[in-house]
Amino acid sequence: MEWNELLSAKTCVEKEEEPERWSQYPIDDFEKDYSNIILSASFRRLQDKTQVFPLDKSDFIRTRLTHSIEVATIAKQLGTMVTQNKSDYLSKDFKIMNEGEREEKSKIINSIPTVLSCAGLLHDLGNPPFGHFGEVIIGEWFKEELEKQKIEFNGKKITQILKPQMKEDLTHFEGNAQAFRILSKIYNHPEGYDINLTYSVINTLIKYPNDSLSIDKKASNVKFHKMGYYYAEKDFFDKLCEETGTKIDNTYVRHPLTFLLEAADDLAYATSDLEDALKKGMFTVDQFMEYFEQALENETFIEADKKERSERLLRNLGERIENQNRTQESDLIAFQKWTVYVKNWLMYVVAYSFSKNYEKIKQGEYEHDMFQEGFHEYSIDILKGAMRKFVFDSSEILKLELSAKKILTSLLSDFIYAVINWDCGYKGIKPTDSQMKLIHIISDNYKTDYHKACEALEIQDTDEKEAYKLYLRFLMVTDFISGMTDSYAKNLYQELNAIN
Repeated sequence: MEWNELLSAKTCVEKEEEPERWSQYPIDDFEKDYSNIILSASFRRLQDKTQVFPLDKSDFIRTRLTHSIEVATIAKQLGTMVTQNKSDYLSKDFKIMNEGEREEKSKIINSIPTVLSCAGLLHDLGNPPFGHFGEVIIGEWFKEELEKQKIEFNGKKITQILKPQMKEDLTHFEGNAQAFRILSKIYNHPEGYDINLTYSVINTLIKYPNDSLSIDKKASNVKFHKMGYYYAEKDFFDKLCEETGTKIDNTYVRHPLTFLLEAADDLAYATSDLEDALKKGMFTVDQFMEYFEQALENETFIEADKKERSERLLRNLGERIENQNRTQESDLIAFQKWTVYVKNWLMYVVAYSFSKNYEKIKQGEYEHDMFQEGFHEYSIDILKGAMRKFVFDSSEILKLELSAKKILTSLLSDFIYAVINWDCGYKGIKPTDSQMKLIHIISDNYKTDYHKACEALEIQDTDEKEAYKLYLRFLMVTDFISGMTDSYAKNLYQELNAIN
């Protein structure tokens, strides 16, 4: 892979010509991407979407919006660290050895942090209401309905109509693939209001450059753990990878900057979300320290130097709270300052790992995340483990998730069954009056996207075309529901079920 392709400024749709005077100002395409993202409705909706705590009333607790801003900040800093560090590991791609290469390499060095900040803002764009649990709910709903063989169309079971990848797309709903779908819609709808971003920013978002049939959660290569695109976007995905050079010998590989984006997301999740949980009283600093120490003891085969690095982090937290008149507030402040300290060390580990493994990453051969085999490989695992122990398994979160499941499963049942016979090419097949009322509730922009996608189909066989359109209708519903904010989903559920 080469940076002149990886940093492609090509967009899905040709941009409008700017006034000639704009050429006097050094604002590049990636900085314009950043501005377009901030101004987009899709990004604004993240302010009312769950990060960890569904339907939380506190203004202290992070939302998807604040989380995304933090990830963008960390990702941008990582971009600067890997392109401008003073270590022996700095790649020759980022070293300016003579004046002749200054302009070209300076452009690369300056563009990488901006691309990463854009990708950080966008990385959760496709996440449905109620956090990652919302993804699970949508996938499980389709899996259960397909297994029951209840959904029929034109007298046939859905499982007999849809292609294997279409079925797997629905049962493995994934926020990352949904984000790619959102950003690719402008390809069929250029006159719409979708964000028209550069290929390099979009490609950086794709953590899992494979389809739903290739998912293997046990694979050593992390790119296979989930899917990165739906069947509906397969042609654009291929075009994107061709343009950016991430298609090597007919195999799709991760964009090098994706590794840094993923690390930034993990860093924010493992530190900031813990801070929120402490603020909510889900654990005390003493309980956290006890858990951290016990987790280290349970790591039987941990290398001595890695254990010492993790112990050093733990000692630092102990030093911050000792010899002070401890209160809940003072512990929170100490913990907040400690998470900043930890984040800095973990960022150093990521930058070091990226630089050390740069050649394998650039060749598309690196299979792990940026923490694998690093000095704080166990530290990040312990922090994530603390989230599972103190937060995700807590009764408070479980109750909220059960409420979220009721809301989303009810909406899916209403709208999926409503659209099955809508816009059907077979005679005599149409929705009921009550189903049409539900279809009218679906936002017009989603229905327009659906019609545009149908118009672009080049399928002659009637049955095959109707099957594809049915799949697109299902995606229209998942677009509609996953695009909802937490509050909108809750309110719509209450209105449709006559709950005051």
